[in-house]
Amino acid sequence: MTSDFYKIETLSEMFKFLNIPNLKHPLITLIDYSKTPLKLKLPKHKFLCNFYQISFKSDQNGFVKYGRETYDYQEGTLIYVAPNQVVEYGNSEKIELNSGWTLFFHADLIRSFSLDKKMKEYNFFNYQSNEALHISEKEKEIIESIIYKIQIELDSNLDDFSEEVIVSNLELLFNYSKRFYNRQFITRKRFNSDIITLFSDELDSYFEKNIQKESGIPTTQYFAKKLNYSPNYLNELIKKQTGKSISEHINYKILELAKSSLLNSSKTVSEIAFELGFSYSQYFSRFFKKNIGKTPNEYRKSS
Repeated sequence: MTSDFYKIETLSEMFKFLNIPNLKHPLITLIDYSKTPLKLKLPKHKFLCNFYQISFKSDQNGFVKYGRETYDYQEGTLIYVAPNQVVEYGNSEKIELNSGWTLFFHADLIRSFSLDKKMKEYNFFNYQSNEALHISEKEKEIIESIIYKIQIELDSNLDDFSEEVIVSNLELLFNYSKRFYNRQFITRKRFNSDIITLFSDELDSYFEKNIQKESGIPTTQYFAKKLNYSPNYLNELIKKQTGKSISEHINYKILELAKSSLLNSSKTVSEIAFELGFSYSQYFSRFFKKNIGKTPNEYRKSS
């Protein structure tokens, strides 16, 4: 443990800390808190775990810190945590869980399967905890049916096909999660439209305040930090609602400002490039030609 957090490398270490016996597989385990209630006394701590975690909670009480607002679906909440993310356990000096479940699995479990290469498609593992998936009763049934199949495999005698079946069900779980997140982006239109407005205002403000002259072209990370979202979640939300990614919105804004300067001022291409946040004018010229089909000077002359 460092002064700031505990670092846990293996599932065995996690089980030892949680005081839960019977780790059936060294690379994956499922804790059903209705069957194995968790009761611990400890102060609030932060953990850095070297494995994936998926937790289901049916109410607001629990031991994983995350924000809550007014959501459309309140039947349950799913939280996805990638390896080496800091998670805070304990909202008081006492932890008690008798409902919900947590699935832990190490990356080594999927290393030799095609799922390993697909993990980057499941962006929700890198969302912040206040960007959890809120599911309906029907969605909950689907998720729990997959979890039940994984539990059956873990409870059975392991054979040559066990890991293949488990990993197949993990992939199915992630694909359904991806679908349900897509539904969440769509059904929360009013909330999402507010975020899009805030993003648009921040984008306009960035150039109005000439921040690009000091900090360069804005990034997805910049807006995510400003709006208190993870880059992946904010980008998915913006793209789902507008059809364009954040980088595409940034590029469109730069091109509009560039065209305006080219046509309404006598500034050189180099001056315009630096004003827009480009370190070198040739980068700006290549960017402009790639998107407009003409160099800045050709555009100025033809217009």
